[in-house]
Amino acid sequence: MLVIKNAKIFTSAGKIFENGDILIDADKIIKVADKIEIPENAAVIDATGLTAIPGIVDAHSHIGTFSVGGDQDANEMTKNATPEVEVFYGIDTESKAFGRVLRSGITTSAIAPGSGNVIGGLVCAVKSYGDSIEDMCIKNPVALKMALGGNPKGVYGKRNQMPMTRMGIAEVIRENYIRAQEYLRKKEAGEDVAYDQGMENICKVLKREIPMKVHCEQFDMLTTIRISEEFNVEFTLDHAWGASDYYDDISNAKNLRGVIFGPIGVYLTPGECGKVDIDSLIELNRRGVCCCIMTDGPVMNPDLIVNQAGEVVRFGLSQEKALEMITINAAKIIGLQDRIGSIEEGKDADIVLFKGSPALDTDARAVCTIVNGKIAYKE
Repeated sequence: MLVIKNAKIFTSAGKIFENGDILIDADKIIKVADKIEIPENAAVIDATGLTAIPGIVDAHSHIGTFSVGGDQDANEMTKNATPEVEVFYGIDTESKAFGRVLRSGITTSAIAPGSGNVIGGLVCAVKSYGDSIEDMCIKNPVALKMALGGNPKGVYGKRNQMPMTRMGIAEVIRENYIRAQEYLRKKEAGEDVAYDQGMENICKVLKREIPMKVHCEQFDMLTTIRISEEFNVEFTLDHAWGASDYYDDISNAKNLRGVIFGPIGVYLTPGECGKVDIDSLIELNRRGVCCCIMTDGPVMNPDLIVNQAGEVVRFGLSQEKALEMITINAAKIIGLQDRIGSIEEGKDADIVLFKGSPALDTDARAVCTIVNGKIAYKE
């Protein structure tokens, strides 16, 4: 057993303890209260003066799949749509990126294929600490990755292949959905149909088992919304730069699972990357849209996830709501809110202790990261 004593606790479950305790047994949270008697033989962490938050959930990451400027296992860019592949098989759990996210307080990452293809493959959720990918992966799949805009255009346009334009991108998605609809119809009717792993994976989206996870910015978000309505599938808007131009469209989208915003530390260029408006999360949150914040790791330093939450506070959101955008909201969007994202009885014992107040103090830093009840990092 492990007891964390005397911490300020942001539970991300509607309650803040100014000076509270957390009891952990094995890999689960057993109790959260103002005061907990220390069980016999329990280890104790004196968190006096520290702030406890749920383990941070990064809903859009690529850690373990490539190094900046080095080899990559995130993009199978041999054709414009590869729904049959799974990022699970491309994750190197020995990557130094996992140590960096632990030091930043990130305990779960939704690791996705990259954005080179229009349809990139299946996304999985992985804890930041463990013995192997089989041990660390807690849900596979959580989404099917897709990408609009400059990334797939930049890959295939140079080859004089579709998609060279945004028109082509939309057509690639629609063509694959239509094929999958016919594949599913034949299967459900008992007709002979050759097994197709890519169609099987797209059918998971058509059956609303998982959402399509769409790299999109600016008016590409409107394309995503239109396609989701045409095929009645759930989706997430990932990056979502320029969301402030489309409040009504986003907030009224009936199939939206959530907005995964970020990162903000990008080079501002004309076009799709030209409006990085993290303050849009305040209005989207007010309108009832589930919003969270990403790192896009390892492209950006993982500490940036807390800094981005601080930016939303700087624009006027409460600290509590901003912390929810890197904990429980992210867990909801990737479909794991029953296990992670808040400090509640029965949840996974993923907890981060900060010196200073995260998303409020500019010098706040994680000093202890607990994953599945084990101290995975301690300063």
